[in-house]
Amino acid sequence: MVTCLSEHSRNRRAGKLIGQGKTLDEARKEVGMVIESIDNIDVAYELGKINNVYMPITETVYNVIYNGLKPEEAVKELMTKEKKGELE
Repeated sequence: MVTCLSEHSRNRRAGKLIGQGKTLDEARKEVGMVIESIDNIDVAYELGKINNVYMPITETVYNVIYNGLKPEEAVKELMTKEKKGELE
């Protein structure tokens, strides 16, 4: 709950900064501590690819952090995805 709700959460602060348009480097510098979610998203992304696991949220977050996808576009992309097996 702290990671999601607390203003003291490094992960939440980093997410808000990136959502506001800061770069990954700017967010890391401003937070000034380890940001586990960012440090592990590339591993989760690669494991999903290796194991052929459909992980749209992970893929979209990865694209925001590493491929310049704008957060507004990321939300739109996720909310308009075609339903797959996880929703049936």
